[in-house]
Amino acid sequence: MTTNERDDILDFLSKHRYFLRSAAEGLTDEQASTRSTVSELTVGGLIKHVSAVEQHWADFARTGVSEETPTEFTPEVLAAWADQFRLIDGETLADVLASYEKVAAATDDLVRTLDLNASYELPTAPWQPPGVFWSVRRVFLHITAETAQHAGHADIIRESIDGKKSMG
Repeated sequence: MTTNERDDILDFLSKHRYFLRSAAEGLTDEQASTRSTVSELTVGGLIKHVSAVEQHWADFARTGVSEETPTEFTPEVLAAWADQFRLIDGETLADVLASYEKVAAATDDLVRTLDLNASYELPTAPWQPPGVFWSVRRVFLHITAETAQHAGHADIIRESIDGKKSMG
């Protein structure tokens, strides 16, 4: 069976999403909010973060426009950034997973339909020089890499909580 590039991107992204979600399988909201390593990361928070990052980059792939990166990292900006990595009051693991599923489905539709060769300039950021362009293809590969990296983080955190491994 021969696949095309879009199928490969969708398959690769799907596998890494599976690993990320499986790290949360069977966890309570309390466990999903548990910091089991020295970092601030939690399984629920990582899913919430990956969902937000995927939404951000999918919007960029669709429009070539990105929200502005703060130039001043005030306590409020830093607090909002930290909240992206944890479940806050009123948020549940089920809600975060449901939101992630919606974001993933919308991204998958974009993978199927957007021009992978379209290219947009990345927004200016303290870590990003001006004049750097990414193709839509690269954006989707970046989403996949981000998902894979955080799936590994979630797997370590989950193993520290109850010994369950999502990989291996």
